[in-house]
Amino acid sequence: MGKDAGQENKDIIEKVKELGTPNTSTFQNNIQFISIIGEIEGHNISPSDKKTTKYEHIIPMLIAATQDSKIEGIFVILNTIGGDVEAGLALAEMINSIEKPKISLVLGGGHSIGVPLATASDYSFIVPSAAMTIHPIRTTGLVIGVPQTFRYFEKMQKRIINFILRTSKIEKDVLIDLMYSTDEIANDVGTILIGKEAVDVGLIDEVGGFNQALKKLNSLIEAKKQ
Repeated sequence: MGKDAGQENKDIIEKVKELGTPNTSTFQNNIQFISIIGEIEGHNISPSDKKTTKYEHIIPMLIAATQDSKIEGIFVILNTIGGDVEAGLALAEMINSIEKPKISLVLGGGHSIGVPLATASDYSFIVPSAAMTIHPIRTTGLVIGVPQTFRYFEKMQKRIINFILRTSKIEKDVLIDLMYSTDEIANDVGTILIGKEAVDVGLIDEVGGFNQALKKLNSLIEAKKQ
């Protein structure tokens, strides 16, 4: 026997509690919505009082959306402070490699490793008040004492830069200047871009909200069918 409406609602609520996103196929939707919010959790578990997105939850959702013939497009909603660099870059590569039409929308913030996650889609939007912080990879306060560790961070930085360059319209010299700027962030390096500023430098494609992003995704889906 099938589930009753009450049980289905409970299942949806549990998915929202666990993943932050309901399984949209329950609503017979042709779009998979994925929320990346709070801190991106990677190999280490974040404190329980932090809002996190676990990459081991998002990757299966992306795989399922790729294999499900009913899902025709993917809509990524971002409001993240950043987090685990390797986990975030892995998610960005996963999103970018999917052949189905993909849209990203930066709502509150797309900071740090959230930048490549925003550019990973086929087309990206940012709301006027949203912020994006571009800066070099940071440690957790530990002193880098061995050359091998420094070279690892240097190579990881290059991986992030190269990903952003191949998934957005920003020029390399502009990205590097923003990343190592000492004018905007007190006692640190980097740049904060608000709304249209991210579009002006070629990082994000367009300023817009949910409706504009959804219309764009539907147009990409229709174009793929032709």
